[in-house]
Amino acid sequence: MSGGLIAALVVVGVLVLLIGYVWVTYNSLVTLRVRVDEAWSDITVQLKRRADLIPTIVDTVKGYAAHEKSVFEDVTRARAETISAEGPVEASEAENHMQQALKSIFAVAEAYPQLQASQNFLQLQSELVDTENKIQASRRFYNGGVREYNTKIQVFPNTLFARPMGFTERVFFEVEDIASISEPPRIQF
Repeated sequence: MSGGLIAALVVVGVLVLLIGYVWVTYNSLVTLRVRVDEAWSDITVQLKRRADLIPTIVDTVKGYAAHEKSVFEDVTRARAETISAEGPVEASEAENHMQQALKSIFAVAEAYPQLQASQNFLQLQSELVDTENKIQASRRFYNGGVREYNTKIQVFPNTLFARPMGFTERVFFEVEDIASISEPPRIQF
């Protein structure tokens, strides 16, 4: 074999390996991006589920504490913010406001023993706790996917071609006051 043929085979071999590497990496980045999108969708489903519970909770509490108008307005505003949030940054801000509003409404509810004994209210509490747990689980899954996706984009040599091929980092779903969501709102009386 001549030296030129060996050099050509080496170049072809390196090109095949490089193309194979880019192909596999591209496909894994697409898979991770889809997984992150799916996880975000799970979060939005749970936030919507909670938002759907809020009017019923507000109406139930209103029946016992109609004079607490500002609390109900805060909850309604936080709910609207949650529903209209687009993306993790806006959703994180809305989540902070929602947690504060929920704390306020349940603080009002504590003052009414008849409300606390209401079967309807107890059922709503149970559904809300379940939803809050699902939101936390969805948030952890989403943030794990974002971490894996962002890492894959940023490591060398992926960083050389990931961004030019349209892969950009995603934002974590972070909450300003982490203590406010470290556990579901205390609504057990």
